[in-house]
Amino acid sequence: MANIEKSRPSDEQLRRQLSEEQYHVTQEQGTERAFSGKYWDHKGDGVYRCVVCDTPLFDSDTKFESGTGWPSFYDVVEQHNVELRSDHSLGMRRTEVVCAECGAHLGHLFEDGPDPTGQRYCINSAALDFQGEDGAAAEDP
Repeated sequence: MANIEKSRPSDEQLRRQLSEEQYHVTQEQGTERAFSGKYWDHKGDGVYRCVVCDTPLFDSDTKFESGTGWPSFYDVVEQHNVELRSDHSLGMRRTEVVCAECGAHLGHLFEDGPDPTGQRYCINSAALDFQGEDGAAAEDP
């Protein structure tokens, strides 16, 4: 099991580093509104990284249009970069996805994705930064 606390900044550092929404999503297990996030309809080629610690999480090649209003991916860059946890909040059974490096809440995993995995990582844009293949960050909409 990954050590989820090894690169976790202090709460004070996080509040300075992150926007209010990024903090709410990653540190308080929040969820952004559907179709409101920066990356729900983003089409660039590159890697989506953790907004807290910069760990590579999802490759644009695995991103797909799920119709849910959140960025959706059918696989992760490296299995050891994410941790899956049982989530029984809101009276539902779900699988929470967190960054294995820093413990940031990313979103949830569902078993209704496309081939080849059949999985849908439904991820909050506020938990992600994008690095294009040319090394550039995504433009703000």
